[in-house]
Amino acid sequence: MLYTVKEVSDLSGVTIKTLHHYHKIGLLKPQEISEAGYRLYGERELERLQEILFYRELELPLAHIQSLLEEERKRGDILAEQREMLRSRQRRLDSILQTLEKSLDGAAAGEELRGKELFVGFTDEAEWREALQEQEEYLSQTYGVEIPGPQPIDVPELNEQAKEAMEFTSKLVEALRSGISHQDEGIQQIIKDHLAFMTKHGHPATPADFAAQARFFLSDEFHRAMLEGQQTGLAYFLLAAAEAYAANPPEAGLNR
Repeated sequence: MLYTVKEVSDLSGVTIKTLHHYHKIGLLKPQEISEAGYRLYGERELERLQEILFYRELELPLAHIQSLLEEERKRGDILAEQREMLRSRQRRLDSILQTLEKSLDGAAAGEELRGKELFVGFTDEAEWREALQEQEEYLSQTYGVEIPGPQPIDVPELNEQAKEAMEFTSKLVEALRSGISHQDEGIQQIIKDHLAFMTKHGHPATPADFAAQARFFLSDEFHRAMLEGQQTGLAYFLLAAAEAYAANPPEAGLNR
């Protein structure tokens, strides 16, 4: 069955003008054009439009979406990657919404949140276990990582680490959007501070270890999607910055 551009617009909610633009730039071409000049779309074109719309939900630029869809990948693989990226965004939005609700409740009661409370992620062990479950299951099923049984969770400690991780990635996102080089001294200082924080909290890592971790994040679909869900190109920028840091770490190393 073939659909006219108006029928595709009615089905998808995408304007006719946008569909014409997608055709013009080669992002979504009709299956054929009738003798009368009408654009006609088939089921495969509708599937591609759905994939485009999922990427647009992640606020990816059209040029990047086009490059992603030009890769020879199965539709199931594309949808699975989009699911992980959307889940990552959902988790971040859920956490942000939770803190926003608390801020609103505090404002209504005349009791504004202070300090760390402004950035609290999860409130109890159950929420943290649920948040970590998907990643643990993925590592276990994909890489055979043995996940130990339930261990006591220090909620304030994990929230502090989550806050620092959020601030770390936010700084990288800001730098990436501003066009700052991954070799910039400010970026190298951000990495140095991050590794110093991790060392202080019982997770020491050498510059080489950090670069290896960034390399894994880029190569692994699950973790790459988490980073790319925050900002397109973030996984690549993180690796480039980590490798630059490992190649020429500041003299003070991790002991800042």
